[in-house]
Amino acid sequence: MSSLNTTTEQRYKAAWIASLPEAKRKKFLESLTPDQLATLRYDWRFWSRPKQVRPTGTAWDVWILMAGRGFGKTKAGAETVREWVNEGARRIALIGPTTDDVRKTMVTGASTGPTDGLLNYFPPHQRPVYEPSKRMIRFHTGAVGLLYSSEEPGRLRGPQHDKAWADELREWKYPDECWSNLDFGLRTAEHPQTVVTTTPKPFKLLKELLASKTTIVTGGGTMENRANLSPRYLEKIYKKYAGTKKGRQELDAEMLAEVEGAFWTQAILDEWRVHMAPELQTIVVSVDPATTNSESSDECGIVAAGKAYDGHKYTIADRTMRGRPKAWAAEAVRLYHQLNANYIIAEVNQGGLMVQETIEREDPNVPVEMVHAARGKDARAEPVSMEYEQGLWHHVGVHRKLEDEMTTWTKDDKWSPNRIDALVWAAHALNSNIAEFGVTVI
Repeated sequence: MSSLNTTTEQRYKAAWIASLPEAKRKKFLESLTPDQLATLRYDWRFWSRPKQVRPTGTAWDVWILMAGRGFGKTKAGAETVREWVNEGARRIALIGPTTDDVRKTMVTGASTGPTDGLLNYFPPHQRPVYEPSKRMIRFHTGAVGLLYSSEEPGRLRGPQHDKAWADELREWKYPDECWSNLDFGLRTAEHPQTVVTTTPKPFKLLKELLASKTTIVTGGGTMENRANLSPRYLEKIYKKYAGTKKGRQELDAEMLAEVEGAFWTQAILDEWRVHMAPELQTIVVSVDPATTNSESSDECGIVAAGKAYDGHKYTIADRTMRGRPKAWAAEAVRLYHQLNANYIIAEVNQGGLMVQETIEREDPNVPVEMVHAARGKDARAEPVSMEYEQGLWHHVGVHRKLEDEMTTWTKDDKWSPNRIDALVWAAHALNSNIAEFGVTVI
């Protein structure tokens, strides 16, 4: 891995003009013709900051832009694709965590802003054509962008590409399978290359890419793009997360080492991860409910897990969400039917019978088992973490937000680990030794 160095010649041109005295800045802008102004709007090298521009030369195969939230890494990924298209690339793989993420973040921009996404980064006369039924966008040069979800790694087996944009690698469901299939298919150009835009998390695939001599990495924090972010947003987000482990990772783009005191390590989760679960004897949907509903409310933990006939357990899904009781109850019931689960298990320390009644209103035919915590969160989590260490518990694919919580939460933290709590309730349901997990059945 090598780092991207910038020089004064690569300076942020738009910022330089913005720094001019108002009279000079106004004179410069007024000197431009309407055509020049229109061209300037789509001049990426004018507007970009040095860290957002792909490395020069051909010594790299993978460029990892590992930056904080709001840094502008999605814009950088899309503009890299635009430059490749204009330079003659023909088949570009566009891969995101889910189909919805690819569409909203990488293509249309609906989830990140009204002017984000590849469709909005080209001049009007070059605007790409989006063909959702074909999972494709067509560019003005005749090149195509082929859309892939990390949830379907098999679709990357076979197709050929000459370039690729991999967005939010840390959120990919099946990162290893997707990347290996992509790697085999990058074979139609003289020099295939991939840009990776992601926030940092020390998981197996990212560590391997960072260790490669043909990888260049660029890092950057949220504040580097403060000129384009809401001051109110920055004040709120930094007030809440500045100085915390989550803030160091999500805002400062710091690659954190294993957190001392956490009950799980990423290495353990990666070691026992599987692509598919075997036939399962029991499947449960576990709910750790939130009792309030506001912007600052805790999320409602919703995790599904199953137990195979040999006793091994498998984390199948994490549908944790923030919303009204009716919304999270509906999501839990939906997951119950989707997986053909045996029952829903829910904690009633806060909320009492309201939890059971809310779920039963969604579907009175769904069996619900209620549990009450008799010991602290850390005491309940410890025997579950031991099963992971023994290789008795496996994650089916990647459940990034759950895993982030598992590898960073310690008993000294003040925030509530809702996903972990839901996982622990599932562990109770799948184990016969109820007392060991510090719970009692209502």
